[in-house]
Amino acid sequence: MALGALLSALPEFLANQYEFKTGETWRRTDIGRDICSNASSTSFDDQLEEEICSNRANTNMMYLLLIGAQVLLGIGATPVQPLGVSYIDDHVKKKDSSLYIGILFSTLVFGPACGFILGSVCTKFYVDAIFIDTSKLGITPDDPRWIGAWWGGFLLCGALLFFSALFMFGFPQSLPTHDGEPRAESEQAMLSPSMSQDYDQHKPSNGVAAGHQDNSNSPSCCQQLRVIPKVTKHLLSNPVFTCIILAACMEIAVVAGFAAFLGKYLEQQFNLTTSSANQLLGMTAIPCACLGIFLGGLLVKKLNLSALGAIRMAMLVNLISTACYVSFLFLGCDTVPVAGVTVAYGNETLNVGQKPEPACLSNCNCLTSSISPVCGSNGVTYLSSCFAGCTKVSPKKGLPPPLSQNLSGCLCVSSDSELATAVPGKCPSPGCKEAFLTFLCVICACSMIGAMAQTPSVIILIRTVSPDLKSYALGVLFLLLRLLGFIPPPLIFGAGIDSTCLFWSTECESRGACLLYDNVSYRRLYVSMAIVLKVIAFLLYTTTWQCLRHNYRKYIKNCEGYPSPTDMFNNSNVNMDGLAKDGTGSRTKFIYNLEDHEWCENMESVL
Repeated sequence: MALGALLSALPEFLANQYEFKTGETWRRTDIGRDICSNASSTSFDDQLEEEICSNRANTNMMYLLLIGAQVLLGIGATPVQPLGVSYIDDHVKKKDSSLYIGILFSTLVFGPACGFILGSVCTKFYVDAIFIDTSKLGITPDDPRWIGAWWGGFLLCGALLFFSALFMFGFPQSLPTHDGEPRAESEQAMLSPSMSQDYDQHKPSNGVAAGHQDNSNSPSCCQQLRVIPKVTKHLLSNPVFTCIILAACMEIAVVAGFAAFLGKYLEQQFNLTTSSANQLLGMTAIPCACLGIFLGGLLVKKLNLSALGAIRMAMLVNLISTACYVSFLFLGCDTVPVAGVTVAYGNETLNVGQKPEPACLSNCNCLTSSISPVCGSNGVTYLSSCFAGCTKVSPKKGLPPPLSQNLSGCLCVSSDSELATAVPGKCPSPGCKEAFLTFLCVICACSMIGAMAQTPSVIILIRTVSPDLKSYALGVLFLLLRLLGFIPPPLIFGAGIDSTCLFWSTECESRGACLLYDNVSYRRLYVSMAIVLKVIAFLLYTTTWQCLRHNYRKYIKNCEGYPSPTDMFNNSNVNMDGLAKDGTGSRTKFIYNLEDHEWCENMESVL
């Protein structure tokens, strides 16, 4: 992971230094021209575009380098969750495992919160600050041309990962059980009474079943690979295991899809800047999710919830968080009127790359490759000051560009010279500020409540499989989470968001980024996709609860003959259908007690 983080920062030191545009070049290519001008500059614009596109072609190798760095980060981060959860559950009391697992997951969520804040700090420094004298730049972080030191966080995290990895070598492969430790609260806590004696005979304190500690009998690599399909088939044939994994995938899909575009959503819906949106997420929603994961683990421990109680808790928090998502449908801002896009602009509507020809723009030569919206005194938003027909710009002292522009002579705004004015930025939407404050409160509550289901879900999973296969079951869980929860949802959410775009930019003769969205359609589609995923997760939780409530004896019986991996290696002809019939005495038997009727001792009846 340390190597991947360092490689992520390497493009800064291999690529050319960033050169921001100045003067006429800046006005023409980045803000759709400052003012209305009839100067013909087609050849100059074509030359600039050709130069920009040729420079982008040279960055393909940097993309490959970043992809390779991300692969290394993924390889290093993958073992943390399945092996870390299994390691914790094996070496702490079962009644305390939910608390420690909740702490582990909380730190995994707390990391992105720190990352948002660290990124916000790094972007306040110029991208090439270590190579040039920043006092002579002439631009500030508020300038649209500013690019911050994006690579600083990678260097810092790479160093921290390297030094923290050194401490990991101090951990033993397994922790011994103390002689005075009560065994009934450890592994045997989930065994049936009839199996406790068999457990004591076959499992010593180091966690390795008796009769299988001889390294000479350890399975070969080919044997391990051959038994994987059988174990996987047996795990996935358990409806409790399968449903809880699919429910977790749906919950993660909401996080991967909804949260990935939440910053962009705040920018479009509530007209926030990118830095402001990231800071708000880093200081509100993410810490609340971290707190929710911790509280979920704490409640499982304090209430001493069995598998049935844990699944009820997951169902309850899912319902509450889904209700919060439904409220998001009504918390947002309407699309402001935009000349030439949503309202009539000389009876014409702008197309991508098209130059409008209304009467007020007859002497203008505006560009649509990028925009810098301005708000006219008539309450209509224009793509840029050029599209508003503004002919004069008076700078305001003390403000960075483009906020320093005082626009006047805007013929498309009004024929009256006193009213023909505009200010930088989109026109505000009525009631938008109040809606944003409400949205911020609800998203914090939704993040905290929704995250409380994560620890109970993992507890249910590890208590319904054999301890010998716990690490493998967790590996299957996190593999499916990444395949089903992290890969398709961002693509689906992104495609849905793009379908609500009203105006696209053009870059290098191809469609670029979306410059303007339909806020209402954006909000409804974006939130509805998250609600659908939450409803599917609730149905899967309900199926899991029904299986445990009505057929717990069936699942206990199926676990009775569950083999350890070593048994499978020693018997290559093992038949998964006949596992329950194989009663060899050397096999360690594990039966999880999934039902707990002592409702009066906890609050399962309330859940």
